[in-house]
Amino acid sequence: MKFKVSSAELLKGILDVSKAIPAKPALPILSSFLFELQGGVLRITASDSELTLITEVEVDNCEEEGRIAVSSMHLTDLLKTLPDQPVGIRTINENSIECSWTSGNSELPYFPAADYPDIKNVGEDAQNVTFPAPDLLEGINSTIYATGDDEMRPVMNGIYFDMSESSTTLVASDSHKLICYTTTAAKTEMPLSFILHKKAAAVLKGAIAKEAGEVSILFDASTVQFKFARTILVCRLIVGKYPRYRDVIPQNNSNILRIDRLQFLNTIRRISVCANKATPNVKFKFDSNVMEVTAQDLGFNIAAYEKVSCDYSGDILSIGFKSNFLADILNNMSCETIVMKFLDARRAAIIMPSEEEEESEKICGILIPVLV
Repeated sequence: MKFKVSSAELLKGILDVSKAIPAKPALPILSSFLFELQGGVLRITASDSELTLITEVEVDNCEEEGRIAVSSMHLTDLLKTLPDQPVGIRTINENSIECSWTSGNSELPYFPAADYPDIKNVGEDAQNVTFPAPDLLEGINSTIYATGDDEMRPVMNGIYFDMSESSTTLVASDSHKLICYTTTAAKTEMPLSFILHKKAAAVLKGAIAKEAGEVSILFDASTVQFKFARTILVCRLIVGKYPRYRDVIPQNNSNILRIDRLQFLNTIRRISVCANKATPNVKFKFDSNVMEVTAQDLGFNIAAYEKVSCDYSGDILSIGFKSNFLADILNNMSCETIVMKFLDARRAAIIMPSEEEEESEKICGILIPVLV
């Protein structure tokens, strides 16, 4: 292998895929980047065997093609110290490469590409859907915080993509709260679905943060591939049946609260200071355009109370929620005003942006009440 490339372009390429390098690799070679040089294009791969990132970098001068696995730590640390300039990389023996720049050079270790594990990609029967990157990013941001962490129910540890002819809904739940993000920007010819693990979703979120184009999604029963710009993310899916989330969305709620989101959030934060830290329950009492919020911790003999004006219509209602769950939902919405609907104190409440702020996208939160 022998080529020249811009140090800044090479650094950007390896940083784009470095999130797939595991901290404690199952195989030592997985701490390396796989370099594949062909036709003037350097293909860079990083993987932890569950998740793989691949990108391509144009090289300036390709004299000898080849495949090698280069130590990620050494190469990254070296390139970070160099100003943007042409860098020459060539193999000099069976286990070393030379990296040369204007004023010097360095010898770094490499390993045979044949030792790098094969990357499983999607099969020939893979389904395809196109998703605008900004919408996909917003969908992940709106739901990933609500994913679970339950070894006994792995399907709850990811984001469920529920696709149909009219829209796509991203769903996440930890059994206490459920978040749905629906967009009409991505559609399929028939109902399709898959569950993306939250770790892969977090990596994908970072990778597409600055993308403005479209993301091509290919998936089969066990694997998904996201392709955007010159980067590909491949990972295993969570296999299993996601719960019938639409069945838990409350209907015909007669008690309706409209309130400024930030005012509501700050009130909860203030009052929850005096809630029990183990069970941070906060109690709400709703009456005609008045909301009373209380919390107490009998163990420390502390309590808090606040009375807030609001737009409320319905029966006089007392209901309790875990303050951290409710604050999470409010904090991850970007609207100015929220609508919160209840049927009674025992059934789940629905939280969404006020009707006048809704567009084609819709974020909906479901929260289970607690006894207080």
